[in-house]
Amino acid sequence: MRRFFPFIGWFPLSREALRGDLFAGVSVGLILIPQSMAYAQLAGMPAYYGLYAAFLPVLVGALWGSSRQLATGPVAMVSLLTGATLAQFAAPSSEQYIVLAVLLTLMVGIFELAMGVFKLGAIVSFLSHPVVVGFTNAAAIIIALSQLSGILGVASSRGESFIADIWGVLRQAGDAHLPTLAMALAALALMLAMKRLRPQWPGVLVAVVVTTAVSWAIGFERNGSAAIDTIDDVEIRTLAAEAVAAEAREALLKSQIGGKSAQIKAFEKGEPRKGRSALALAYEIDVLRLEVRDIESENRIRNRVLRKFVFERVATADGATRLYRAGNTPQGFAGDGHRWRIQRIVDGELHLAGGGQVVGSIPQGLPSFRLPQISWDTFVMLLSAAFVITLVGFMEAVSMAKAMATRTRQHIDPNQELIGQGLANITGSFTQSFPVSGSFSRSAVNLSAGATSGMASVFTWLLVLATLMFLTPLLYHLPQAVLAAIILMAVIKLINLDAMRHAWQAHRHDGIAAAATFIATLGFAPHLDAGILAGAGLAIVLYLYRTMTPRVALLGRHPDGTLRDARLHGLPTRRDIVVIRYDGSLYFANVPYFEDSILDQAANHPHAKFILVVGDGINQLDASGEDVIRRLVERLRENGVTMAFSGLKQQVLDVMRATGLDREIGEHNLFRTEDMALTALEQRNAEQARA
Repeated sequence: MRRFFPFIGWFPLSREALRGDLFAGVSVGLILIPQSMAYAQLAGMPAYYGLYAAFLPVLVGALWGSSRQLATGPVAMVSLLTGATLAQFAAPSSEQYIVLAVLLTLMVGIFELAMGVFKLGAIVSFLSHPVVVGFTNAAAIIIALSQLSGILGVASSRGESFIADIWGVLRQAGDAHLPTLAMALAALALMLAMKRLRPQWPGVLVAVVVTTAVSWAIGFERNGSAAIDTIDDVEIRTLAAEAVAAEAREALLKSQIGGKSAQIKAFEKGEPRKGRSALALAYEIDVLRLEVRDIESENRIRNRVLRKFVFERVATADGATRLYRAGNTPQGFAGDGHRWRIQRIVDGELHLAGGGQVVGSIPQGLPSFRLPQISWDTFVMLLSAAFVITLVGFMEAVSMAKAMATRTRQHIDPNQELIGQGLANITGSFTQSFPVSGSFSRSAVNLSAGATSGMASVFTWLLVLATLMFLTPLLYHLPQAVLAAIILMAVIKLINLDAMRHAWQAHRHDGIAAAATFIATLGFAPHLDAGILAGAGLAIVLYLYRTMTPRVALLGRHPDGTLRDARLHGLPTRRDIVVIRYDGSLYFANVPYFEDSILDQAANHPHAKFILVVGDGINQLDASGEDVIRRLVERLRENGVTMAFSGLKQQVLDVMRATGLDREIGEHNLFRTEDMALTALEQRNAEQARA
């Protein structure tokens, strides 16, 4: 029963343990609620979707995971990967974007669950520590810089180059919305002050409560609307009209697709000879979908450009209202004192923002239960990103779980944790969640607050449930800039350049892998999956390169009686017996190097009668290695040289015996230790000399 329902192991719970879980669960919940909304913004979702991601996944991850303190929910790294992936295919916060996010959550959950069921948790080892270090540092910098637009209150875009997007934001620094900047700085100051003066208080919650109250009191949000023809600038007016026309064309094409899809279904139920007509209709639908995709892409660009313009609203002499670009107001006319931006265009009408951005209306109640929309084309499109998010999310969860287990002395089963995280994402996809994982910061709070079992996460879930049911109206005036500040505070501690330097000190190849991943992630952004895959690929290539040229040392007798590297220690070597130590496995990639090393030593010692390979470092032998050894033995024997081995491991000897290589070498040329080998070979050499 515990195998299928791990949470049974929580019970029985003492009163003290339950009290600790209650305190820990409430503490985590007070951090999770505002933090989840901030991470939703990072993922490109409406802020309240963070509450959906903090709802069922928190409970399911705790019930079926192996760690009793791991806090599942939205996390910065996975949210960033989600936003970076989906922004290529749809406008953030749009209906299509949300559909893709929910499908991505389901895919991540299925991958994690499958890996857990088939016990493939070790696959995360393909992301080596240096690669993770490089990616984490780059991602933390990307997350921090991506919040600049929210903190400054200026428009941002998500194009094909993250660096270009940030440069676009910096160029608008002069148009920063000062109240928005003040809100962000105030939230940062409050959180830093709480961390320093009252570390036991939930600083994030304090910042949210104070800034939300101030936002409500001063009327921080200011919205308006206007017709397109009120824009005075001809080029901007034309661009807005093109956006409206494109939306109308898109709606028409989607209607045609729906009609043709209905015809195909009718043909499928009718006569078989209608199949050719159905194929023609399917082709037409594909063409229409391509046109829709092009229109959506072009309109995303138009809307990004429109959001960058700053206007002043001016009442003209005839009582009408016109929008002038900031700084272009005609002489004799004055604006209303606010700077307006175009938020979106709905049904041909401009929706304007003249104040700070707030979270706005949050649907009260639980998220609706619905099946994710699945299509094969979309599945293939999101496949690589889902795989990367699976690896990164699982690695983050398991590394935190293992770190806590060292303190609690609890056994952590990575495969069971995969099952828990997989079920959390799968159930979350049915309640409109974006991908989630185990959180470093909230898990640390959970442990330090006294959590002893997953009941702490159950109490966290109950707090989120109460928030969704009763408290969402209180979050209406929460400034978006405060969410940006929360993200900034959370990710700054992820930047650890010393870890990259440490990787370089450990091994230059590790340092190269870390630096290359760091640069690739920044360079490929927003395609972060390409950055981490490039880093992982380079790390594997460097590993193979290292194993292709393992250390080969010519040994000599040290004064203390041991055999050591002759070149390193300046030791004399024998003319009649060449002793070589080979520090690596013998497999297809490095056997040419092994062969060349042996032949080089044979050429350098023309009087040698024996070549002894000290094989303590040979951990495996494949078919290629066996073939090379066989050819070397024959070739050396033809030249009057005997090849011998010492210290071979059992798995290597098993391969030799299975292939008959031991008979080719000669059992009398296989020794347990190098000393036994040298004694026997010296005796044989002496006998040959006497003969």
